[in-house]
Order: sequence, then C-alpha cells, then structure tokens
Amino acid sequence: MEYFIHLAILIGIYIPLAVSLNLVVGYTGLLSVTHAAFYGIGAYATAILMTSFGFSFFPAVLIGIVLAGAIALLLGFILSRFKDDYYALVSFGFNIIIYSILLNWESLTRGPLGIPGIPRPAFFGFELSSNLSFLILTVVGAGIIYLISLGITKSSFGRVLKGIREDEKALSVFGYNTKLFKLTIFIITAGMAGFAGGLFATYITFIDPSTFGLNESIFILAIIILGGMASLRGSVLGAIFLILLPEILRFVGFPTDIAAQMRQMVYGALLVFLMLYRPQGLVGEYKL
Repeated sequence: MEYFIHLAILIGIYIPLAVSLNLVVGYTGLLSVTHAAFYGIGAYATAILMTSFGFSFFPAVLIGIVLAGAIALLLGFILSRFKDDYYALVSFGFNIIIYSILLNWESLTRGPLGIPGIPRPAFFGFELSSNLSFLILTVVGAGIIYLISLGITKSSFGRVLKGIREDEKALSVFGYNTKLFKLTIFIITAGMAGFAGGLFATYITFIDPSTFGLNESIFILAIIILGGMASLRGSVLGAIFLILLPEILRFVGFPTDIAAQMRQMVYGALLVFLMLYRPQGLVGEYKL
C-alpha cells in the first residue's frame, strides 16, 4: 500500500509542474525549458528556511513561491527580447545557471552533498509524518493549482494567451500589451513550480542539485507534450502516464543483466510511437 501512496504523491507533485508549464508552452506558445529551475528554487528555499532558520512549512513554501516568481520576473524581461528557438535556448541556459548555483554555492546549498533532514509539514503541532497524510496535502495542493489554472484558461486572460500563441502581431495591433501578458503568466507558473518544489523537498526530506537539472525540465516538457498541449486534463494524464510507465516496466520479465537497459528502450520506443501517431498528445489541441 505504501508503494502506491508513494506513486500517488509523486503524481500529485508533478501535476502542478505539468499544468503550470502547459500554461506557458501549450496555451501561450512559449517553448520554455527552464521549469526545473523554478522547481529547484522553491525546493531549496523551503529546505533552507526550515532546516537553518526554523520556519514552518507554509511560511517557507510561500517565500519559495515568491522567490521563484521574483526570479521569473527578472528572467522574463530578458526572455521578452527573444522568440521561438532563441527563447528556448535562453531558457535552457538559465536552467544550467541555476543548476550551477545550487551545485557550487556550498555555504548555502551544501553543493553536491545536498540538504538532509528536511522536516515534514506540520499543522498545529501535528506533523504529517505518514505518507497517507502527506498524500492528502499533495492532492489538496495539486487540486488548488489545477483549479487556478482552469480559471486562467477560461478567463479573458486565457483567451489572450491563446491569441498570443496563434498570432502575437495581430493581437498587438488591437492594443494588447503581449509582453505584459507573457511576463505575467511566466511569473504565475514559476510560483506554481516553486510550490511543487516545496512539496517535493518536504516529502523526500532530502534534496540535491541533480534533481533540478536540465533533464528534469525536459521530463516535465515531455509530460505535457505526451499528455496534450493546451490541455490541463492532458497534463494530468501525461503526469500519470510517465510516472507509472517506468514502474510498470519493472514487472516485465526482462533478463536480469539487461533489465534496466531494456526498460529504457521500451520506455523510449513507446514515447517515439506516441509522438509519431499522436503528435498533439493524448488529448491536446495544439502541436509545437
């Protein structure tokens, strides 16, 4: 039972990451490859504040959200100068910068040693020490972020984001400040990723820079491409699929000496197959 609860918690952590990135990539059409950086900022801010300064979970994760949003504001001004492939390359570079800071600022982050002993969240003195209680927190958090994202997509703000994706120049002609809209959604989604980072840090109770590298950003991007661009439901399905697929492949009877390699090959082949025959994802409405 604990195994299934663990998987459910991981899915609950990745849903906010996937949903928030889909708002940027799927709905706004901005190919960002830096979501793991904001994920890491939220995780490290929460971990440092709780272990070194005695903060409780909610103030710590709130500061992590604000910090991720503030850094997104600065990065957003830079990214506003670029489009298309150059936008992706600059966001790619930012992820590498954040990873390097986490790895080398040892006096703050402990570098490659990571931060151990991160306490679990507590409510009125009751610590969420069991995975079941933590799952409830994760489901509530993921649900709130999903509802906020749904509200954004259904609002006039969301319609403007789709307009930017389809034809930003035409939208500018009608007087919309498209740079402001892009910057706003970038900040909002960075804060959502920061929240997911806080959940991850307090669930695992240990973090190190390797979790928040470029591969993680690509993995989150793969979730929304697979699940469906410009579809929040697709983001949820993609997170469930890509978290569970490697676990399902563990039970396939591959020979012991090549089991890990075979699982990776099957995993990759399934993704390639889906991208060839469903390039818009499982339930998506937009293709990159």
